[in-house]
Amino acid sequence: MVEMVIEKVGRNPANPTRIVVLREKDQERYLAIVIGIAEADSIAIKLHKHTFSRPLTHDLLSNVIESLGARVVSILINDLSDRTYYARIVLDHDGRHVEMDARPSDAIALAVRVDAPILVAESVLDAASFTPVKQDESDGEEKSEPDPELEEKLGVFREFINSLDVDDLDKPSKD
Repeated sequence: MVEMVIEKVGRNPANPTRIVVLREKDQERYLAIVIGIAEADSIAIKLHKHTFSRPLTHDLLSNVIESLGARVVSILINDLSDRTYYARIVLDHDGRHVEMDARPSDAIALAVRVDAPILVAESVLDAASFTPVKQDESDGEEKSEPDPELEEKLGVFREFINSLDVDDLDKPSKD
């Protein structure tokens, strides 16, 4: 498993999808996951340190886990099948290891609330991660030739990432 951090949560102004971009903790390997609006807002609200008088869904989940005497050890994004990511929430309850199935978006929203590490299986990263092409700072030239087939696959994805409007996530949803 590889530890990741949240690089960005954004929205595409052209359609209702949201995306969370994870970055390998000490590397430049990225993983982008399309998530729901509510989950994106929940993650962004916590990252931007917004507070509400009543608990939101992921705050409630965190409170229930804590009230039952358990703690979140980590969340694992452990599988990718047919473009669907799968995750597990790993709990410790009095020394007993408990894993629960979860959507990655809900697991990430919980992880930011309890400061738990976000771990991704190497097989998932092998299948879906990307690494930006480095440019030589002295002359702006790329250091290595990009794979044309990979560039074609990532072209649409780059356009989507560049179209994300992260400024709108500073404002809580009206839902």
